[in-house]
Amino acid sequence: MTYVIHGATGAQGAPVVAALAAADKPVVALTRNAEATVVGARVVAADYSSAEGLTEIYRDAEGVFVHLPIVAEEDRQAFARNVVTAVRAARPARVVFSTSGFVVDGPGSGDQDGTAGNAVAMLAGGLADSGVSYAVIEPRLFFENLLMPHVVDAVREQGVLRYPLPVGFRVSWASHLDIADVAAALFGQPDVTGVVSVGQYPAITGQELAEAFGTRLGRNVSYEAITPDAFRASLAPLLGEGPAADVAGGYQAMQALPDRSIAPERSAQKLLGITPRTAIQWLTDIGVA
Repeated sequence: MTYVIHGATGAQGAPVVAALAAADKPVVALTRNAEATVVGARVVAADYSSAEGLTEIYRDAEGVFVHLPIVAEEDRQAFARNVVTAVRAARPARVVFSTSGFVVDGPGSGDQDGTAGNAVAMLAGGLADSGVSYAVIEPRLFFENLLMPHVVDAVREQGVLRYPLPVGFRVSWASHLDIADVAAALFGQPDVTGVVSVGQYPAITGQELAEAFGTRLGRNVSYEAITPDAFRASLAPLLGEGPAADVAGGYQAMQALPDRSIAPERSAQKLLGITPRTAIQWLTDIGVA
């Protein structure tokens, strides 16, 4: 019985592979590059484009870790349908799905606070209706977003953390490392089902993030709120215009929210006894300097 990890060489998948391999679990690493080397795993070249292909890969799996790539929403919906079709046909023992920052009120319930993408809601709802043991990891924002060159370079060179969130806006930030910890725990605790929110509680402000960077780097760092459109312009060279616009749209929607905090009753802290890293712990763990 193996654990199948989508995007195994990517930002979310790679830490999940590492966590399972460290626990001596047999891992199948899914990646588009058949020549990739993934320590502790058997590499299989696959993506989300074929329900039939995914069915064969998922069959007899102990666990499957899924997260949707940042592509056009139409493609994401097609990928979500393929995953659900494959799960229903192959019947893996357990599926863990990370929403990658989209918020769902509950599997299949649709949008909440304007931030849940249709593909995410479709996949969460499909898993809930599949009859297969599942859990939905629901982070808010990833610390790793702050490592984009146009963000972290300004911190290092100018002492300014610029991000498209209002001053004083509180967020339950989480790391990809936290997602891996929670995913590994959920594979071992099939009694925990439904949504598991992952992130710091209480949530923190941009200025508190800037102070964590300052502590790590040994210099003063301030926070500066920028517009979602300015953030889009910086992202476009990295992601492409379409995905960058989608990301900026999500930050624009957040402007109307009181915060981006998790609810403690559905948190990993309560359900799994796992406390996500603080900002300074994360910066230390990844060796930011």
